[in-house]
Amino acid sequence: MEQDYLLAIQASVEAGIEILQIYKAGDFQVKQKEDHSPVTRADKKANKIIIDALKTTGIPIISEENEQIDYSERKEWDFCWIVDPLDGTKEFIKKSGEFTVNIALIENNKPVFGVIYIPVSKELYFGDVKAQKSFKSIVKDKFEIDGFLKNAVEIAPGVTQNTISVAGSRSHINQETLDFIEGIKEEYEQEVKVIPKGSSLKFCLMAEGLIDVYPRLGPTMEWDTAAGHAICKAVGLAVIDKETELEMIYNREKLLNNSFIVSNLT
Repeated sequence: MEQDYLLAIQASVEAGIEILQIYKAGDFQVKQKEDHSPVTRADKKANKIIIDALKTTGIPIISEENEQIDYSERKEWDFCWIVDPLDGTKEFIKKSGEFTVNIALIENNKPVFGVIYIPVSKELYFGDVKAQKSFKSIVKDKFEIDGFLKNAVEIAPGVTQNTISVAGSRSHINQETLDFIEGIKEEYEQEVKVIPKGSSLKFCLMAEGLIDVYPRLGPTMEWDTAAGHAICKAVGLAVIDKETELEMIYNREKLLNNSFIVSNLT
């Protein structure tokens, strides 16, 4: 595995350890950003850990918690990291456990590697698009990258049986999504089960074959989706932009995503 990928995995775990310490202590220090979304001490500390690690690669970084760089500069980048140091801050504050650390590497606007770490469960997913493989592993108390990689299990999408599983957001489900779910029931004439999950966990469950379709019919940012997109793409699942009807791309002029669909239905 490429050294930069190993570095991203290591950084995600180290950030996750810091997040979990703050989570258990309950000292969140919640503030509101200009867009009225919450930010906590955990977001900031995790971001510093990740940025300090990734800047050694010499590859520029887009992070939710960094000041955003103007597109006139970003458009010249062939590669960039896209980072969400704490995806699911609302779930973190509510103490649902469904929050993640997201790191993705983008090449020419397309995700080529992604890692998602879940601090509470210590599950870590990563996907290498060029190798066309994604994996899941459990992070032990004493993290060693060699042992971690040896214990990683390859994952793949499942095959829909009698019930279609649809990922639903914990915090953002809307009428358009409910209508989409009704449309699936009518089209496939099968029972549909909605599985609510927070943050980028929904991408992981898609790649692992535990969910059949993930509709996100509402706003997200590039750092919410890039890592999960890479993990899904590595196992053959496309993240389709509903507006362009093409695979979603990254490092765009506007970092706000359109609605999208990830589906394993045929």
